Amino acid sequence: MSVTPAELLEVAKAAAAAGAAVLATRNAEALDVSNKGASGDWVTAFDVAAENAVRQVINGVRPQDTVTGEEHGTLSRPDPSGYRWSIDPLDGTTNFIRNIVYYGTSVAVADPDGTWLAGVVNAPALGRVYYASRGGGAWLEEQGQRTQLTGPVPGRAGQILATGFSYDPGIRAEQAEALGGFMDGFADMRRLGSAALDLCLVADGTHDAFGERGLNEHDFSAGALIAEEAGCWVRRPRLTSPLDGGPSDDERLAAWTCAGTLELSGKFPL
Repeated sequence: MSVTPAELLEVAKAAAAAGAAVLATRNAEALDVSNKGASGDWVTAFDVAAENAVRQVINGVRPQDTVTGEEHGTLSRPDPSGYRWSIDPLDGTTNFIRNIVYYGTSVAVADPDGTWLAGVVNAPALGRVYYASRGGGAWLEEQGQRTQLTGPVPGRAGQILATGFSYDPGIRAEQAEALGGFMDGFADMRRLGSAALDLCLVADGTHDAFGERGLNEHDFSAGALIAEEAGCWVRRPRLTSPLDGGPSDDERLAAWTCAGTLELSGKFPL
């Protein structure tokens, strides 16, 4: 049975709201922080609880859809619909641990051909919900107001580049060495610690461009669609699907996720 992007967006909004509601109960004494391997790559009890909440909403409404998430991996179905959800229950975990407000729940869904149809980034500490559906534009809900997003102003003075850095010291050194070249033409740089929100901040015109190596699909799936529907130039990395085991570290670390005005597309490596 076919479903429209607008219908999927409603599910995505409800699912992201459920995850964000968990994050909104943040309690420093209940974080239960552990490390996932790389220095700085943290997970908390809230990451897991938020993903459980997101999955519960999706499973209740779309029981034949496949779900892939950062914490619980891939849930396959015996008779799959072909639609697949990509969840990052807490993008910006280090920020969350330190009570820095740039974090949120990211939920996106793709059709059987892999085309992203709907995406939501719900940032409870900011009081913002960013969302988009394929062909339906990109929107921000904040303090009871709904605003359509149209991306950054082309050619404005004082342009800002947003980026992020790898947990791996060797890769981080390469990124730091290359940063001066990327900064050519930009007035300043921001590193907020949430790729999903960085992409949304390109969509709403706060950042002029965003580019980062080494992201996973769940980091960019919703934010990239939101930026794209805001009229931005967007480049998603072509990574091995989670259904096929996901990308190797080398594949992921070589790939760029980028967004900005079309005039800035040449700033980033191919």
